[in-house]
Amino acid sequence: MAAFWTQSDFDEHEGVHFVHDRESGLTAIIALHSTHLGPGAGGTRFWHYAEPEDALRDALRLSRGMSYKNAMAGLPMGGGKAVILAGSDRRKSPALLAAFGDAIDALGGRYITAEDVGMGEPDMVAIAARTPYVTGLPATDAGAAGGDPGPFTAKGVYLGIAAAVRQKLGRESVEGVHVAVQGTGSVGGGAARLLAEAGARLTLADVDTARAQALADEIGANIVAAEAIMDVECDVFSPNALGAILDDKGIARLRAPIVAGGANNQLARPQHGAILADKGVLYTPDYVINGGGIIAVTMEYLARRDGQPCDVAAVHAAVEAIPDRLHAIWDEAEATGRTPDAVADATAQRLIGR
Repeated sequence: MAAFWTQSDFDEHEGVHFVHDRESGLTAIIALHSTHLGPGAGGTRFWHYAEPEDALRDALRLSRGMSYKNAMAGLPMGGGKAVILAGSDRRKSPALLAAFGDAIDALGGRYITAEDVGMGEPDMVAIAARTPYVTGLPATDAGAAGGDPGPFTAKGVYLGIAAAVRQKLGRESVEGVHVAVQGTGSVGGGAARLLAEAGARLTLADVDTARAQALADEIGANIVAAEAIMDVECDVFSPNALGAILDDKGIARLRAPIVAGGANNQLARPQHGAILADKGVLYTPDYVINGGGIIAVTMEYLARRDGQPCDVAAVHAAVEAIPDRLHAIWDEAEATGRTPDAVADATAQRLIGR
């Protein structure tokens, strides 16, 4: 593996920690991008990577994205991310989770973890047996927030799509708006349900065809093959799977005037924001629209640290501020001639002192 500081995605990260535990088989990377606003907060991804360099690239890009996401959400947290390099069998043992918890604990609170792809609430409970620097844990009080933050991310994505429709199409409702949803897991599926309740017309796709079909049957949507979703003519393309899909080829395929979804790092490279704009597509900066989950787990972590239950109503109110942030970004982009992603990046960088 090349030195990480020569990677194009290395962005003056404060620390990149390579973790290996022979006994449990744990191999992981914990990347801390910035702790300017507080400890680096971001979930742990459990994924089988074809090459170790892919895992490093993910850790670097995702941790930087968390710095920006937390700053734009007004949270007292910096940016961090962890990736656990899963074997081809994707087996996750108690010993592996314990060793990972110990690795987090050794950082002394500089990194706070939570759920991400491949990691769920039971995994957070297991990690919490080894370290207090974890959130996304089950709520212990009735009416308190806790556990899987996916529904809060989904709510933010839904609200962000509605805001984009208002900004680009001048429509005050998503009723009758055609949204093509890529990925029907916790976030994409949750956003699709909210869109369906509001009267949107939906086309769904997922690499797990059975999951997409089950959701389509539930909410009255259509499905297409996973590889065809970017070719669907629609009002909104909503990416909610893995990132870097908006590259030269992906953007050329788009047949939608709006991109708004919950996937991280949707732009393959910074220049792709300008390519979208040149095509007349309104881009919704991913780390702003998908901030609902980190808002929820941060508020949960801070409340638990202070010995208090996390007020779920307060979490919902914080998530409901996402559209105002998006409109401010779009308005500044229109006023200055910059792209929405450039405006968002500059604002986030200023907030984290870069």
